[in-house]
Parts: sequence; C-alpha cells; structure tokens
Amino acid sequence: MSIKTHKRRKSSREHGKGMGSAGWGSRKKHKKSGHRGGKGMAGSGKRADQKTTLITKLYGHDYFGKKGVRAKTSKKEKSDTFNLKTIESNIENFVKRKIAKPISGGFEINLKKYKILGDGEIKKKLIINAKSASQSAINKVKMSGGEIILSKKA
Repeated sequence: MSIKTHKRRKSSREHGKGMGSAGWGSRKKHKKSGHRGGKGMAGSGKRADQKTTLITKLYGHDYFGKKGVRAKTSKKEKSDTFNLKTIESNIENFVKRKIAKPISGGFEINLKKYKILGDGEIKKKLIINAKSASQSAINKVKMSGGEIILSKKA
C-alpha cells in the first residue's frame, strides 16, 4: 500500500466556468459582502428577502412594516399629567417653587394646567387644584383625607 505524499489543493480544482469565479458563478459574486447587501443588518430593507429569516428569528415578526394607524387629521392628546406618587415625592420642591403651600395637616397644590393620574399611593392630606383627574386619583386623594378641585370650563 502506498502512502499519499502530496494532496492536491482545492483551489486547483475550483476554477469554475468563468475566470476567477471558483464555483460561485460570476466573479463579482464572491467578493466581500456587497453581494449580500452588506454585513450584519445592513441592507435589510425592502428587498432583503435572504435576511428575513435571520431577522425574524432574532427580532420577531414585528421588525418589518408600519405599526399602528392614526389619521393625519387626528391630534394626539397633549395634556400634561402628574401621577400621585410624583406629586407626593416632590412636595418640598413644589413648596420652594410656590406651587404648593402647607395647610393644617397637609398641603394645598396648584396644578391647574395638569391632569392628575392615580398611579401610586399617598399618605399625606392633599388639596389639589387641577384641570382634570382620573377617577382612581380622586378616590385615592379622598381616602387620604384630601380632595381634588377641578377647574370649570366656561
């Protein structure tokens, strides 16, 4: 039995049909990443069908397409809001800025441009002047002994 002394290199067999294609079809198709539309997520736009399976596995099916429907004429609500926990944690700042003033057993706070939301628990008695308030905020303030006074629209 004879021992093989020289292995033929693969490159000598991979000449392909065209000059320098090495079995990759056109010569330009086996250069860097331009043929694939770029490296990584580059070129993963409208026509990157070869990358869609990779992207959907990593990021899910929500990666492509538009999300949500909103008419151009509809306006997003821009009213500023405050949560109850934010109000209670910032009472000292409100007093310094003269938005709030101490009263017997609690604080009176002037937030007439804001809507009050009921996120968080409060322990202090608060009397809040506000533009509007959620029902949960009104209930929580009443439970702590305070009230929310809503401004009347003329």
